Amino acid sequence: MAQLLSSPCPSVISLSSSSKNYIKPFGLNQTFFNHPQVLSTSSLKGLLFQEKKQTRRRRRRSCVFRAAISQQAPPETSTNDSSSSKPKRVMVIGGDGYCGWATALHLSKKNYEVAIVDNLVRRLFDHQLGLESLTPIASIHDRISRWKALTGKTIELYVGDICDFEFLSESFKSFQPDSVVHFGEQRSAPYSMIDRSRAVFTQHNNVIGTINVLFAIKEFGEECHLVKLGTMGEYGTPNIDIEEGYITITHNGRTDTLPYPKQASSFYHLSKVHDSHNIAFTCKAWGIRATDLNQGVVYGVKTDETEMHEELRNRLDYDAVFGTALNRFCVQAAVGHPLTVYGKGGQTRGYLDIRDTVQCVELAIANPAKAGEFRVFNQFTEQFSVNELASLVTKAGSKLGLDVTKMTVPNPRVEAEEHYYNAKHTKLMELGLEPHYLSESLLDSLLNFAVQFKDRVDTKQIMPSVSWKKIGVKTKSMGA
Repeated sequence: MAQLLSSPCPSVISLSSSSKNYIKPFGLNQTFFNHPQVLSTSSLKGLLFQEKKQTRRRRRRSCVFRAAISQQAPPETSTNDSSSSKPKRVMVIGGDGYCGWATALHLSKKNYEVAIVDNLVRRLFDHQLGLESLTPIASIHDRISRWKALTGKTIELYVGDICDFEFLSESFKSFQPDSVVHFGEQRSAPYSMIDRSRAVFTQHNNVIGTINVLFAIKEFGEECHLVKLGTMGEYGTPNIDIEEGYITITHNGRTDTLPYPKQASSFYHLSKVHDSHNIAFTCKAWGIRATDLNQGVVYGVKTDETEMHEELRNRLDYDAVFGTALNRFCVQAAVGHPLTVYGKGGQTRGYLDIRDTVQCVELAIANPAKAGEFRVFNQFTEQFSVNELASLVTKAGSKLGLDVTKMTVPNPRVEAEEHYYNAKHTKLMELGLEPHYLSESLLDSLLNFAVQFKDRVDTKQIMPSVSWKKIGVKTKSMGA
């Protein structure tokens, strides 16, 4: 049973005839979570304290804003919908997160009608673990309000947990999406390896949430296109080329095209593998149309839309639990901490700029899969080893007058530290992706950004504290 954490606005819009109310567009500050056992009492109090402060400001303008919405002009036609004057409707699940927020703004700017569905649990993780984004980020309500004020475009907001199917189904029936972009999963491999409770939460949240989305599409939107964020980590590091989702094999004189083998390396990555199998099955059984974006490691923080105002600013994680390699290295360089290279540093992965993340999602939506088709795109633009990234940051930092050094850290993960890696990534390029490659100017920008906010860095969060081999049953406290 979902828990209602707060309901300061008296004019809640009910999406069903049941006694349970859900947030429909904007400014109604109600939050639902399905897994209170994972969320500590102190964390909930911390979140509520922050929400109360933000609510005082919102209350003064909420009624005015709703009046403004009711008087808005008809929405503009989507640039990707030449056959109809009606804009395409896109539901972004997980739209308050790192990739989701940037994507929601980008699609709104491109004249899609956008709704964000989010349970805001990513913010709660910060309270749980004593973490904080390098960049100060506004509440989701203030973010959406600022976007409306700057652009005149409305982003609808549904706050709730997609593991609660009643909430999800009511949101689907209310918004009626043409496409669903699904970012709404626990996205950190280290988080899934902290302890048993986080491993269970990750698998339950990710797998059950995705199954619920598939059932919602089947029941309430048969033509809806699912764009699901997967991960290149599903493939592992095989000693052969990584294809885009499928591989053609000849065995004992017979040939077949089969799903590419999966070699996940954490409970998080395994949840993504389970998602892929479930989506592939429902495409075959129910005729669902789906695109699985196996994304590489994302870096950067700025997009054209998030740069429009400080309240639109995206989060940037630099800690060892949620921070990605290049973002972490840039922050470490900014505060004079040695770059933390795990093990031998030969671990090679695909990388992409967050500006390319939003571009890839838009391309997938504009070129949907066919009914019954489960297609897989490898979503990255370049490959780097950890050592190569460290060298690039060291070189860029020295040009800015930073004394950048690196240190070898015992690898907390179970992974190959030197290996072959050659992954194909042509399908999105064929659809028109124009990549932002990792350049000196981009590194300079990211380093300068890190220097700008270096006073917000908690250096105690830099070194890894989660061990793949030492994960245990006892719930581990990670707070500062």
